[in-house]
Amino acid sequence: MQLIYSPASPFVRKVHVTLLETGQADDVELVGVHTTPVNTAPEAAAANPLGKIPALLRPDGPAIYDSRVICRYLSARAGAQLYPEDRIWDVLTLEATADGLLDAAVLMVYERRVRPDEMVYTPWIEAQWGKVQGALDVLNERWVSHLIGPDTMAQIAVGCAMGYLDFRHGDRNWRKGRDGLANWYADFAQRDSMLATVPSG
Repeated sequence: MQLIYSPASPFVRKVHVTLLETGQADDVELVGVHTTPVNTAPEAAAANPLGKIPALLRPDGPAIYDSRVICRYLSARAGAQLYPEDRIWDVLTLEATADGLLDAAVLMVYERRVRPDEMVYTPWIEAQWGKVQGALDVLNERWVSHLIGPDTMAQIAVGCAMGYLDFRHGDRNWRKGRDGLANWYADFAQRDSMLATVPSG
């Protein structure tokens, strides 16, 4: 299999961590691309009609995407329990919350990176940060206890989301007032799979 990826993408990191956690890293060749919303890499466009990464090329079927689909596929392929049936709705909700947080955080980066300076709309950036803060508050106040216990996709998704905030928005101090979430992430970030996938670029 081949994974179309960029080391800076938090959605790619979710998949990479999942590969490591399920013992499948050696089964996948990483194919690095440089792609943006306004300049899509040909490899990304060929694998995913939306031009987004990650995409997983399989020898026995069409490419699959996005990160949620790939991670669920990898969990099933390995016989892992990253999506346990007895906790499925909590796990899926936590993954969706983490991914939604990332959508907003990535849009903040693109607003400054892709647009000319005179077209950057600061209220848009701050509105996206408001969504990030809302997700962080809910994770800290409602979900931290769900992140403690057997490993599921919930921990991987939330962990990669927190890592991206440190990577791209470290000056925003997301930990302030969220000690439970911050303490949980301090431990989770030390996992071998997380240390091996620290973003760059």
